[in-house]
Amino acid sequence: MPFDPFSQLSQSQREKLERYEEQLLRFNQRLNLISSESERQFRTQHLLHCLTLTVRDFPDGCTIVDWGTGGGLPAIPLAICEPEVTVVGVDSVGKKSRAVRTIARRLGLENCFTWNGRAEEWTGEAHYSVSRATAPLADLWRWHGRVAVSLDDTPSADEWPTGLLALKGGDLSDEIADLRGAAPDVAIERRPLDELLGRNGFFGEKEIVAVHS
Repeated sequence: MPFDPFSQLSQSQREKLERYEEQLLRFNQRLNLISSESERQFRTQHLLHCLTLTVRDFPDGCTIVDWGTGGGLPAIPLAICEPEVTVVGVDSVGKKSRAVRTIARRLGLENCFTWNGRAEEWTGEAHYSVSRATAPLADLWRWHGRVAVSLDDTPSADEWPTGLLALKGGDLSDEIADLRGAAPDVAIERRPLDELLGRNGFFGEKEIVAVHS
């Protein structure tokens, strides 16, 4: 059966995702958080895309950093769907960080935070890194390695191994070669989204790339 992340959510979580869409599109009228061409397809091209990361669980109490969060994608959807984890959206553009902070506050997300600045300068700690079309895999893995800390318990078989989860698309051969060159011992798992979701079109060349030690 195709993976349907919405079927796992409570009514309250679905309502928060709808409110998030409303808030983001309102901010998008004056800030370039997402392309105006994709606004009508927000639920598919943005929300569903981000929620594919919930195909496996995140351990309660963990911290996830979202590099280049932009309009809060995937930070805010993850914070809504994973209320027992802490999510930090990092972005170098101040107006985007302020918008995400405001949206999170309006949604009552006490587990979602933002930090404005370059990824290389964030001083926090995280068990997981996530990213959506932000930087090459080698850079993302370097950023993750700088802030990575271990969980008290090993993740279960239903949970992601600690590391990097990147939403990527297109030909990744060069990126993966560069990552292998910088970190030859890492494990790389690739999950094509058309197989996961059982659909074509927008998700045809997109995938989750999971990287861990």
